[in-house]
This record gives sequence, structure tokens and C-alpha cells, in this order.
Amino acid sequence: MGPSIATLVFALGVAGLFLLDRDQSVQTSKALWIPVFWVLIAGSRPVSMWLSSGPSRGLTNADQYLDGNPLDRFVFSGLLLVGLVVLARRKALVGRILQRNPAIILFFIYCLFSVLWSDYTDVSFKRWVKALSDLVMVLIVLTEADPLVATKRLLARVGFVLIPASVLLIKYYPALGRVYNIWTWTPSYVGVTDHKNTLGMIVMVLAIGFLWRFLLAYKDQEDPKRTKRLIVHGSLILMSVWLFMQAQSMTGQATFALGAVFLIATSLAFVVRKRALVQMLVLTLVAVPACTLLLGIGGGALEEMGKDATLTGRTDIWRLVLNMAGNPFFGTGFESFWLGSRANRMWAMYYFHPTQAHNGYLEVYLELGWIGIILLAAIIFAGYRNALAMMRTNPEAGRIKMVFIAAALVYNVTEAGFRMMTLTWIFLLLSATVVPEVAAETASDTLAEQTEPTFETWHRQPTRQPVSNFARR
Repeated sequence: MGPSIATLVFALGVAGLFLLDRDQSVQTSKALWIPVFWVLIAGSRPVSMWLSSGPSRGLTNADQYLDGNPLDRFVFSGLLLVGLVVLARRKALVGRILQRNPAIILFFIYCLFSVLWSDYTDVSFKRWVKALSDLVMVLIVLTEADPLVATKRLLARVGFVLIPASVLLIKYYPALGRVYNIWTWTPSYVGVTDHKNTLGMIVMVLAIGFLWRFLLAYKDQEDPKRTKRLIVHGSLILMSVWLFMQAQSMTGQATFALGAVFLIATSLAFVVRKRALVQMLVLTLVAVPACTLLLGIGGGALEEMGKDATLTGRTDIWRLVLNMAGNPFFGTGFESFWLGSRANRMWAMYYFHPTQAHNGYLEVYLELGWIGIILLAAIIFAGYRNALAMMRTNPEAGRIKMVFIAAALVYNVTEAGFRMMTLTWIFLLLSATVVPEVAAETASDTLAEQTEPTFETWHRQPTRQPVSNFARR
């Protein structure tokens, strides 16, 4: 099959996925497309890179990393501006959500203050604005008439494009879907992203969403579109498995496997009813990989995952960056560690020009110090408590929130996923944000009036919202 025919098949296939998963019985506002476009860019490449010939590998000096791109700034600024307009119309709901999430507010305020002690204040501030945009997109989703429906559609609209597109680029457009090692000329499969580990991350996040939807459809015997939904999400899971095999991103694969165990286990009613059992399951899923990777517990587990004792050189990077760390309490400033002399030194030592420490917790420490670590822990703890409580009142919403939180904890052991415009960070924020209970109007009334909206909470009782309705959405 030639590239032209493959592209036509891809377009028809994507259209078919949207058609099979379509449900006119529920509605979301057109504003949901704003976070969809944002996540599409965050999960692939900047617009400027798409307009070039392929994944960029041309930077030779870290100072070039400071410049950014005017086209990308225009696109990001436009999406942020439109997003803020939407939130201004939903200010009452936004205010209620922010009141319930002081840890998130404090974290972003502290990140803003940390700009003051950055060596590159202007660059740090621009990146903080971009990070704030992540929160804006999350708030748009959570202030929809039904946040759970909005989350499902966000995952679908993004996943139905990025996963098939990655398959298409890898197989039929190697100049776009692959990069090559400059020393061995061996290929690395990147799909719609610019690095194999980034591909592993987006596949991990989206595949968790596909499996969640697959299990919902499987349980809903009364849904007339049950078979279609099983075909849609089952086929996307198979594509995701193929992409995992191509990318060879062990962190993404292992995190998805752990998330799958949690989703399958919590689909059993007796597990959900036992709060202690859910907590033990989460603790086990997080602790086992952390101990295996960081403490070497588990015998040959690292070798089975294709990792050596240094985690493919990660431990060497950790030692080097710790020696270059700034103030232990305040760090070097938001998104400032990998700039200037520190980045030049690391780039001189490593041909692949690292821009992260390959550990999310260490990355936060380097840039925000122990204060940043504490505030991040507060966000995660609040989100975990909320998801755990929701496992009883609304198991389907609670389990997807819990699995995204747990996945972020595991993924950040060997990759930096607590960073702006990464899918792990965006979906962690989406899952950890506490949505207060609000007396809701129907979604159709909200969308029709287009005034200050109200929304149905994630906290619905299962007796009022049967599983079949969740699956259809």
C-alpha cells in the first residue's frame, strides 16, 4: 500500500471511529474544542515543527533553546485568550472550583514568584504563562455541563487522531515518523511526537482512556451501541500495543500495564466496596515499580525491562544535575534549570542534548526546591483523597481519576512528567482537581442558553446514574 492510499484509509478510519462512537443523546459545548486543540498540540509537536520537514534535531547550542518560535507563541496565545474568554463567562463555577483547590492555586502562585530568582526571568515567565494555560484548559473541561462526558470526549477526540496518525507516520512517512541515531543510524520510532519516550507517554495516557471506555462498554449489556464501542476502543488498544512495541518505551509500557491492572481490578464490585483494598492496590502499584527502579529490589526485573543498573544512564544524569542544583529550598526558578550554562554543560557531555532530568520529582526539586515538592505533594494528596471518596459515590469517575493520578506517580520515577504541556501533567491536573457539588441544570439547557453555565458534578450517586449511561457517553 502506497502512502497516498494509506492516507485515504487513515482519513476514512478516523471518520469511522468518530461515527461509531457518536452519541447524540448527550452534549458538550463547542468550547470543549479549545482544550482538544491544546492537547493535540501538547501530545504531538508544535505547529512550527509540523511545518518543517520532520522532527527537529538541529539545535547545537543551548542558547538556541531560549528563542522559541513566533508562530507557536501566536497559536498558544490565541488558544489561551479564547480559553480565558470562556472561563470569564463561567466565572461563578470557576470560582467554586478554585476555592476547593487551594493547593493548585498555591502551586501556580509559587511558580510565578519563582520567576523572580530565575537567571532568565523573561523566558521563565513566558513558560509560566504556558503552564497556566494547562490549568485554563482543565477548567474548561471541568466547567462543562457534565465533566465526565467532557473528559470522555476529550480523550476520544485526541486519541482518535493521535494514535492512528502515529501508525500512519511510522509505516508510510518515515521522514516524519522516525528519527535516526547520528552514530549508529538505527531508527527510533516517534510517530506524531519528536521522541520515542514522548510517544510512549501519549500512548500510555490515551490507552488508559481507551481501556477505561472498553471496560465500561463491556459491562453495559443494555447499550444498543455496545458492539460498536467495543470495536472502536478495542481497535485503538491494539494500535496502542503496536506503538508500544515500536517505540520501545519501557516506562510507558510498564505504567500502562499497572494502570490496566488497576482498571480491571476495580471493575469488580467487591474491590470497589472495600476502601482499604483499593488503597492497598494503589500503594502496591506505585511502590513496586518505584522500589524496583530506584532500590534495585526485584532481582532481574530491570534486565527483563531492557534496563541496566543505571536505568539507561539516568542515574548518571541524576548525579550530575544534583551537583548543579541551586538553592535546595527554592530551586533555580520555574522551567529555568535547563537554560544557559547548565544546559550547555550537559549538552557538551551528551550528544542527545537532554532537556529534562528523567525524573519528575527531581525536576521539580531542581526548579522549585523543597517548597515546590511539598506543594506538588499537596495537590496529589488532595486529588487522591477526592478520587478515593468518589470510588464509592461514582465508581466510574473515581477509578479513572485514581488511575491517572497513580500513573503520573509511577511515570515520573524515570521520566519528567510534571512539566507544562505534557499529557501526564494535564491529566493529573484534570484528575486531582476537586469539583464541588453544585445543583445542576440539564446540559441541554446550559448549552442552549450560553450564559453563565452550571454543571453536573462528578459526585453523582450510582443509583441516579446507572453504568449504562456512563458507557454510552
